[in-house]
Amino acid sequence: MELHDENTFKIRSYQSAVNTIDRGDVSIEGKNLQELQEVNGIGKSIAEAILALDTTGTSPYLEDLLAKTPVGILEVLEIKGLGPKKIKVLWEELNITSIHELMEACQSGQVAKTKGFGEKTQESIIQSLEFRASNQGKWLYADIEDTMIQFQQKVKSVSGVEAVTSVGEFARKMEIIESVEWLVATTDHTIVMTSFSAFKNLEQNKKSSSPYKWRGKMLDPEISLLIHFTQPTDFFKEKIIRTGSKAHLLHPVEDNKPFIELIRESNDLYSEEEAYDNAGFPWIPEELREGFFEFDWAKENKIPTLLEEKDLKGILHNHSTYSDGKHSLRQMAEYCKELGYEYLGISDHSRSAFYAGGLDIEKIQQQHKEIDELNKELAPFKIFKGIESDILLDGSLDYPNEVLKSFDFIVSSILSSLGMDRKKATARLIKAIENPYTTILGHPTGRLLLRREGYPIDHKAIIDACSKFNVVIEINANPWRLDLDWRWVQYAMEKGVTLSINPDAHEMEGYADMRYGVLVGRKGGLSKDMTFNALSLAEMQDYLNKRKNKVN
Repeated sequence: MELHDENTFKIRSYQSAVNTIDRGDVSIEGKNLQELQEVNGIGKSIAEAILALDTTGTSPYLEDLLAKTPVGILEVLEIKGLGPKKIKVLWEELNITSIHELMEACQSGQVAKTKGFGEKTQESIIQSLEFRASNQGKWLYADIEDTMIQFQQKVKSVSGVEAVTSVGEFARKMEIIESVEWLVATTDHTIVMTSFSAFKNLEQNKKSSSPYKWRGKMLDPEISLLIHFTQPTDFFKEKIIRTGSKAHLLHPVEDNKPFIELIRESNDLYSEEEAYDNAGFPWIPEELREGFFEFDWAKENKIPTLLEEKDLKGILHNHSTYSDGKHSLRQMAEYCKELGYEYLGISDHSRSAFYAGGLDIEKIQQQHKEIDELNKELAPFKIFKGIESDILLDGSLDYPNEVLKSFDFIVSSILSSLGMDRKKATARLIKAIENPYTTILGHPTGRLLLRREGYPIDHKAIIDACSKFNVVIEINANPWRLDLDWRWVQYAMEKGVTLSINPDAHEMEGYADMRYGVLVGRKGGLSKDMTFNALSLAEMQDYLNKRKNKVN
């Protein structure tokens, strides 16, 4: 609508309806025209559009807009930093109607010369296009996990399959997956491979396939697949070889021999534990097999018992309808309690995040009053009073000290002005870490996986500062973030910095993302004793009270 200069008031009414549906506890599915119009903010024309979308998957108005929009423009709309108004200029003045044409125009300097753009914007567009191109065909682990579990069950049911397991990056639970690999044990791989041709959601690449490898892709979601076949007697040997990263497999072990050679020389392995034992090591969990530090730990028999979901006692960093959450404080609290947790940390946006309904001081007081009432009602379950404070450009937090001291805990995060170099970003974060009111450093790089790169930071300097000032670092469990990156978990633990698995939930269903925070924590070797929200309610209350008393 914005792209085609539709009526401003009409655009606002649609956006208002979206906000009502998104942020309110409103269901629009299955409602008739009259019922839809009873929802606040939904008039007749929007109700008609909703009804059409619900019953047919489209609407006449949407089809009219799409009919006059080049297909490529829809892709251009996905580019970070380009809104409908700027895209309209590019379309009308430079006749750009595709990603390819946009890149060509940037590379030739035409975009920079166009009014309202300039060199800086042009360079930003090129970076966004290059980032997008480099991530084509890749998926978040979380987005394909359920589909792959179903696929594994389907393969298991094929006649002749004795065992099947994921291997490669999917088995190691990498945060981004480019290709999913499987290992199938069978005595007749020809018959099993032929059976796969009956799978409607698969497309084989016959040229690159071979007698013992099926190569191709899954069609929905569209992702590359590689299926290895092996004899049942070699299953565990092949599983280790196909799962470990190159660095893991080439790690020198006995007589400086690469680990992979030792495995290949082994015969009749009946478990992975046996294979690692033969090499003189305890079993190394799949997610640790990256070749970073796992063998150093294994040599000293110091591989920790990795964190599990059941170890987590509470959920910190969550949003409610007080800011941009979908569910009320009561709903968030009751559901958290229902899931078996002992406490909830509510941390709505601070006042600078006006675009997300950030809390002014009066709203904070109102929320704190409701928390006190709910805590009496829901005891022994407890809601901790928190805030996600925006770290301002100079590194200060978003409220004066007299307001900051009213919170039980504060998650300090950079939420705006993300275009920084490494020096500026690091200095901004360290200033916030030095603030005695910062309890947790939120999503340190601000990255959105497959969508935007994070701002560059000096991870060691940040972790060292957190160690010095006793600040917890968040592993943001939202699958788009998973930030702190797991590659820095070990260093944080070495420095005595505890980590908090936080879902950054904006709705009750967001609590389920805790699982993905645990997975990446495990990849970094995170243990229960180094996890902040593995503290019991009594331990958390004691920790926060002591910290608060020290500051105040």
